[in-house]
This record gives sequence, structure tokens and C-alpha cells, in this order.
Amino acid sequence: MASPDKRCTHGSFILEVTPSAEGGEECLKTGSWWVQLRLCRTCGHVGCCDSSPNRHATGHYRATGHPVIEAYDPPETWGWCYVDEVMLDFSQDKTPQRGTIVRFD
Repeated sequence: MASPDKRCTHGSFILEVTPSAEGGEECLKTGSWWVQLRLCRTCGHVGCCDSSPNRHATGHYRATGHPVIEAYDPPETWGWCYVDEVMLDFSQDKTPQRGTIVRFD
């Protein structure tokens, strides 16, 4: 974890985006499941978190270099910068969910 005084230097990558899917984009295509979802704040890709079997959000970061994700489902107010390894506050800039998110209970 980053030191408390470390800041994200990738603010120019944080955009207002439209979520790419009503669930984990790749998971929906393959019939896989997820634990929680993360939203790329550069392009809107919705991927599964690192606690999910496929870790698509981190895979998206590695493939594209898009550095910032937002905790998307369940809706929360935090984000993460992969490059600077710092938490971000999206409480005033939370992306609305696109439709009803599929649940795996």
C-alpha cells in the first residue's frame, strides 16, 4: 500500500464514462461469474475484481494502460490508481450504473 502522502498523478485519465455492460463484460460473454465489478474511468470497460476468478479489470489495465478504476458494483465511493497504487475518492463523481446488474447469489 502506498504511503499516506502519495497522490495519484493520473487525473487526466479520469473521464466521465458510459459503462460498457450491465455486468462484467467478458464474464457475460463467457458465462463466468464475478465477486464485484470495477469500472475503467478512461473508457468505461466493466471488468471483474481481483477476487473474481478471471480478474478482468486488472487484465484490462495491463492490456490498455488505463490507470484508474472505480468500484462499480456494489456501488461504492472509492477508486484505485494501478500506477501510483493509491485509493481515490469518487464520492462526488460516482458513475451511475447502467441498468440492472446481474447478480450471482
